[in-house]
Amino acid sequence: MLDILFPHSYYYPLDKKQWANKTPYPPLGTIYAASLMRENGYSVSLFDTNLRSSSSEIETEIQQKKPSFLVIYDDGFNYLTKMCLTNMREAAFEMISIGKKYSCTVIMNSSDSTDHYQKYLEAGADFIILGEGELTLKDLISKIKNKENTSDLKGIVYKKEKEFITTPKREVLKELDKLPMPAWDLVDVVAYKKIWAERGRKFTLNMATTRGCPYKCNWCAKPIYGVRYNSHSPEYITKHISYLKENYGVTNFWMCDDIFGLKPNWVQKFNIELKKIDLSIEYVIQSRVDLLLKEDTIDALAESGLKEVWVGAESGSQKILDAMDKGTQLSQIYDATRLLKQKNIQVAFFIQFGYLGETKEDIAKRF
Repeated sequence: MLDILFPHSYYYPLDKKQWANKTPYPPLGTIYAASLMRENGYSVSLFDTNLRSSSSEIETEIQQKKPSFLVIYDDGFNYLTKMCLTNMREAAFEMISIGKKYSCTVIMNSSDSTDHYQKYLEAGADFIILGEGELTLKDLISKIKNKENTSDLKGIVYKKEKEFITTPKREVLKELDKLPMPAWDLVDVVAYKKIWAERGRKFTLNMATTRGCPYKCNWCAKPIYGVRYNSHSPEYITKHISYLKENYGVTNFWMCDDIFGLKPNWVQKFNIELKKIDLSIEYVIQSRVDLLLKEDTIDALAESGLKEVWVGAESGSQKILDAMDKGTQLSQIYDATRLLKQKNIQVAFFIQFGYLGETKEDIAKRF
């Protein structure tokens, strides 16, 4: 009998645009949680919904493994999961129903369930973990197994009779290096490689060096981490990359941070750590132009293997950038782009259309 079965609610085949792209990434956030629970003595298994086309497929898995807990734990590092599609929510509801059918205690953690916990509890979930989930999950399952009161546990919401009980917010984890390495052994890496090969792309894995974002762009939603951020050390990330290269032959990475290199001098130290062990990689990041222009950041990024950067340019109108509370200048977009291209780093822009107060003239400035 299994202690915990970990699915998540993002079914790539149900997102037709992304599935056609054929570059899926494993559920990093889910396998972080699975790794921590395994380290604390629980038997765990991953039901990776990324490569499934129907939420009903989990019923066979539950019948075979008989888990005590069904923990639907979304990958909060993948921006796709933050933009909840209705069919993903419905898939979560179906998994909740199937879990309850087999007497599982059902626990949910995701951006959507944090924002709309009432809907998930009404669908049958026993507990919703609000925000960052690993430590709360560990404490919650311990209390349930020991038949202890859960009302004093921070960071959860549950339904008692007809009332929703929300406990105080839990502080985010500051010392990220205390987390064990994600449970990559639970992932069918061969299946992922096959899909990437069908697209003719070099296989790439995802990695997060930070959690959160301190900036306050007024269109952005941050249900998991709020406006704080914390960082792994360059040593932890280098060790992680070395493990993935040694065990899976991976040297290409998507650094899925909201903003890579937030901590001063982190990029420079990361470059040094890679050189210490002669580790050659290629990677893609998301960043801000003002951060890229600090000190020798672009030089260090180029030396360490950066091949592509996505920046939140958002608009070609300074008026719109200011309205967004973006905190960047058009001149910085131009300067950063020029310097990155000089280092043969590809530059891609996130662009928004239709911001409040935007005119045709503002839109034309993007081109």
